Amino acid sequence: MNADKFLDSVRDDNETALSRLGSSKSLYAETEGEMEPETVFRAAADAEYAASETFGQWADDAAAEEVRETFADFADQERDHYEQVLGKLDGETPDDHDPSEVPAIHEYLRDLEDDPARVGGFLGRTLASEKSKEQMVGFFVGQADPQTAQLFRNLGDDLDGQLERGTALLAEVCESDEEWDAALDAASGAIQAAYDEYTETLEGMGVNPKPVC
Repeated sequence: MNADKFLDSVRDDNETALSRLGSSKSLYAETEGEMEPETVFRAAADAEYAASETFGQWADDAAAEEVRETFADFADQERDHYEQVLGKLDGETPDDHDPSEVPAIHEYLRDLEDDPARVGGFLGRTLASEKSKEQMVGFFVGQADPQTAQLFRNLGDDLDGQLERGTALLAEVCESDEEWDAALDAASGAIQAAYDEYTETLEGMGVNPKPVC
């Protein structure tokens, strides 16, 4: 395994889950069926807040200095995303916002303890998050709100940069086959956590999570 092949392997191993997380049903699950702009903003804000908190925790206790610095930067970037999304809620500020429960993917990530697993899990989370951003862009295009659609495109562009930097970091922290395997397992575990939550939410609403062919 190497950094160049890592993301391809994660995508191949989780093709079905990523495909379904990129479907319109994913946003339906995130908003629990309330497909209104304000509800979409709140779902996005919750996700950005959780990411900022997760990466901030990792920045405090990662083993390698480069990992600490990278996740501090990612935490700041996610905090900025969070504040941009909150700004769409009638100028709501972080002091006004009451985040929902921690998303399952971040519960999973916060249980990871070593650097290779955390960086791998981060990359899995970012692949899943890209799918969510694509759905939010599509939603606001459908709402004839190009400015907000562009906001979510910009957030998605930042995720591309995170993937590039995270993949380079992975090559620095993985020195053995066992560490590469741990990173790969963590990436798939993060995606699976998001997929399981998606499935459970839809089934709880009486909706079939599988696409209708």
